[in-house]
Amino acid sequence: MSEKNSTPSWYWLYQLYKWPVYLPLMLVNSIVCAILAALFAIIVSPRAGSFWGSMWAKITCWLTPVFVKVHGRENVVKGQSYVVVANHQTGFDIFLLYAHLGIDFKWVMKKELRRIPFIGYASEKVGHIFIDRTSAVSAAHSLEEAQRKLADGSSVVMFPEGTRSATSKMLPFKRGAFKLALELELPILPLTIVNSWRIKRRGFLNIVPGRAALVIHAPVKTCDYKDDPSALMHATREIIESGNKMEFAAKNRN
Repeated sequence: MSEKNSTPSWYWLYQLYKWPVYLPLMLVNSIVCAILAALFAIIVSPRAGSFWGSMWAKITCWLTPVFVKVHGRENVVKGQSYVVVANHQTGFDIFLLYAHLGIDFKWVMKKELRRIPFIGYASEKVGHIFIDRTSAVSAAHSLEEAQRKLADGSSVVMFPEGTRSATSKMLPFKRGAFKLALELELPILPLTIVNSWRIKRRGFLNIVPGRAALVIHAPVKTCDYKDDPSALMHATREIIESGNKMEFAAKNRN
């Protein structure tokens, strides 16, 4: 698969939509949904607040527009908590997962995102977990917080690469997500994000329309990897990598 994003013929025409229309609508969408998410989380429940986070992401995908195909929904058991482990290509991954994964989950996100106006406060109120990647002690406390919030079918989403790859090729994994899954004796739900890097391209607000996919794989039972997070990490990574090959093969058949 080529990692080069060619510029389509309509690219400059899209800029006439993106700057005067898309970005102002996205600003309004973000502020309104963040306020509603915080209010519903405070007045009703964090899960009710998360509904507005999902709406924010769905509206964003519709405005861009991005068309998303989801494979493997049958692998998700209703009411089961998971440690969802996904590759991380770009910032647009957040919209793809929030809009289309279809389960209640908490993010584990870097603490700097707490400072984003409206969105950071709303994320805190709905129960997302902020982690200080520069402090091992703070990171451990964040994972303890994740343990407390994994109840009643709620899951946690983690990006074990720790940062965005900006391509379809994955970066090395860190072990935190796998240690958490082993400690909680929860299954890992591997998930492959496909083509996010083609939508959010390199450069400031360089977003274009396109097609993406989520491949939800069969859960990995952590009981098969007791006290061996490295083996669990390598097995999960191979599964996630296979998702890109599945999607590419499907395109070639069409």
